Amino acid sequence: MALEAGKIGLKYFKSKNDVWYKEGNSPVSQADKEIDDYLRKGFLKERQHYGWLSEETEDNEKRLECDRVIIADPIDGTRGFIEGRDEWCISIAIVENSRPIEAILHCPALKRTFLASKGNGLELICVQGASELQNGKPLVTGSKKLIETIRTLPEAPFDVMEFIPSLAYRLAMVAIGELDGAFARGGASEWDVAAADLILEETGCLLSDIDQQEIRYNQTNVKVPALIATHNNRYEEIFGLAKQAGFLH
Repeated sequence: MALEAGKIGLKYFKSKNDVWYKEGNSPVSQADKEIDDYLRKGFLKERQHYGWLSEETEDNEKRLECDRVIIADPIDGTRGFIEGRDEWCISIAIVENSRPIEAILHCPALKRTFLASKGNGLELICVQGASELQNGKPLVTGSKKLIETIRTLPEAPFDVMEFIPSLAYRLAMVAIGELDGAFARGGASEWDVAAADLILEETGCLLSDIDQQEIRYNQTNVKVPALIATHNNRYEEIFGLAKQAGFLH
């Protein structure tokens, strides 16, 4: 279904796409709504006892009573999508006991698809242009504000990749070794990170808050705290540098 949803997104990408703004000046587009409707109807027809949580669907707390919940973002990186940036994706996770057990991150314009299943690793489909990290300072990225902050430091502990509109995709780039770390300010929502969380876990990476605690999903409050994603063998190093610089407050 994610692949079909990607075709819907491409129909509107760099084309006519009505846009309006919701609370917090956050954009939502015709493409977001059409993909959301397609995914919600399709998944819940096949999985009638599952709960549903999505950025573009009014929340129904009956999901809290469900054993399994689908958490979806029809377009993660909507601003970039509207601007014609390729780094947007469809993010879908199935959550059980507050943790993701199945995930797909489909990036149609990049021709990249990430599939993860709890305990079964990560499968990448149609990966193009993958690169390996070079030696030197850890390569990280984050929000525009965070990137600006890093660049003002007299002796920045990191090299910085340019801003990536999709938070989910930023996190997935850590999983495939294109970033050493990715930071997210507090205020993102469960649908922004649930699928990427499992993708990171299945590649030996960690996503945690400032207290080094994993994220619990299908909560009453769907906002998540400031986060850091990095590989296990660099976690203490990058976490320490990030905390020292005040990036996780």
